[in-house]
Amino acid sequence: MLTRFFVTGTDTNVGKTVVTRALLQSLNRGGSTAVGYKPIATELHETADGERNRDAMIIHNSSPVEVRYDEINPILLDNCYVSENEIDFNKISNELDNLSKKAECVVIEGNGGWRYLLDDNTFYSDWVVKEQIPVVLVVGIQPGCVNHSILTAQSIINDGLKLVGWVANRINPGLPYYAKIVERLSQHIPAPLIGEIPYLLRPEERDLSCYLDLSQLEIAVPA
Repeated sequence: MLTRFFVTGTDTNVGKTVVTRALLQSLNRGGSTAVGYKPIATELHETADGERNRDAMIIHNSSPVEVRYDEINPILLDNCYVSENEIDFNKISNELDNLSKKAECVVIEGNGGWRYLLDDNTFYSDWVVKEQIPVVLVVGIQPGCVNHSILTAQSIINDGLKLVGWVANRINPGLPYYAKIVERLSQHIPAPLIGEIPYLLRPEERDLSCYLDLSQLEIAVPA
């Protein structure tokens, strides 16, 4: 049964945080206890509680399980282009294990696309492969997304991981042929389409569970 998901995207700004929120809401509404996890975050800003990442705060607020912010987001970086950054994979694995003791499902949001570099030589996907975490792919429906989606799906599978589903996120409300693009992607991404999220204002404040159908996923649900 699936107890962990890694949410990746075809690129940055395609809706990974929105889909992570939707997955958390759907899982919790469906009978599982689910918590979000943003192991590594960049683009920090000051808050009354210290430095925070906006996406990690949304994930924290979307997780009904009682956890601290630093459990949701243990590593904060100013950016990913500083060569001195040393990512401790053991630390983020230990925090994942900690969250797994507090909830039946952990939804992990990645950064950028599948081949996101943490430093000059380390891909974020190296950690996902090490942990053998099933992947959900987020596709922001826009020009070029068909090519990027198919290549990303192939890369995930070639890395030996299970692509358990994908979500179409309508980030461009004026894009023509939306339905045709989704149809073509459904034919060429070797995983089920588990949801379509329409273009929404302030999706981080909405209940998004109605846009996903997780019935095709083998999710751990309590008896």
